[in-house]
Amino acid sequence: MRLGVAQAVVGPAIIPGDVVVAGGRIAALGATPAGASGTAAPGFVDLQVNGFGGVDFLTSDPAGWRRAARAIAATGVTAYQPTFVTAPPEDLRRALEVAAAVTDPPEALPRLLGVHLEGPFLSPRWPGAHPPQHLRPPDLALVEELRAAGPVSHVTLAPELPGALELIAALAARGVTVAIGHTDAGAATCRAAFDRGARALTHVHNAHRRFAARDPGPAGAALAHPAVTVTAIVDGHHLAPETAAIAWRAAGRRFALVTDAIAAARPATGGGTSVRTGPRASAIAGRMVAVGPAGDARLPDGRLAGSTLTMDAAVRGLCALGATLPEAVHAAARAPALLAGRPELGLLAVGAPADVVVLDDALSVRRVLLSGREAAAG
Repeated sequence: MRLGVAQAVVGPAIIPGDVVVAGGRIAALGATPAGASGTAAPGFVDLQVNGFGGVDFLTSDPAGWRRAARAIAATGVTAYQPTFVTAPPEDLRRALEVAAAVTDPPEALPRLLGVHLEGPFLSPRWPGAHPPQHLRPPDLALVEELRAAGPVSHVTLAPELPGALELIAALAARGVTVAIGHTDAGAATCRAAFDRGARALTHVHNAHRRFAARDPGPAGAALAHPAVTVTAIVDGHHLAPETAAIAWRAAGRRFALVTDAIAAARPATGGGTSVRTGPRASAIAGRMVAVGPAGDARLPDGRLAGSTLTMDAAVRGLCALGATLPEAVHAAARAPALLAGRPELGLLAVGAPADVVVLDDALSVRRVLLSGREAAAG
């Protein structure tokens, strides 16, 4: 099957010609004659998405998860990690059981890479939108109970908490991706966490100790470490443009876009961005969130509570900061795929799974393929 595109993002380059798909995989790149228009890119990978399309992953049922997955696919995402914020253990177990029930859907939906547990092992000094009453010390036994309930693939924790470094080593040995985040740790403690196996910083410059000249904290430690990925929410609310640009330029190919989307996030309806008609209410893990006209999601006290960002909008946002399209696609696809331990994803290469997003000249999503199948309609 030819996709009919004019060009494709292949690694750091844009090559002319069509893309051919066969048997669920990429069969040819740069095929002639080229299609009339459109750019094929590897499907995006979102490692932090709390909800989407009116669905909160922590509180929904399997039908809701499938609805959310269809909506996420419309934004170019072909693989994702539903993310659970801090909650009572029984709520986390129940939600993980739901995740286990939807990991192999019969229809063409984005790949569920596992669940990202953002908490409950977070600093009470930097809870962000997490309910502080449910924060708790690191506990390997609890994590093992949760892993028995469903597919835990990624854990964000504060490395300065008692027992955190030991938990990082134990999780890394079990193949779980560990990130530091929501932390008051200094740079030295962050480096110790990286030595134990932590491989990422969750939403750089948000909900952690601030960068300082003599102790650059989590951001400085992560940006300076050659093996650590920094994730970022490039939505115009979480980071000033200059802050986002500095982090991207410092991290380079270790910079990964995430949305941190909540249930209020929705795909575009024709104009390339989500339509917002004014303030509205949403929720994250049962906590009420107000969404402003500009799309910022906030708790009643004004703190940001996730986002309404979509991954295609994040790509456009990074390009607006000076990234080339291949660089922005790397941040939305390849970098997160590698962090998730899925090197076969996030790239266009002959023989790779045909997880493809087709973009128009405005970088809006026009078509999505999942293992060569058209994404299920939302």
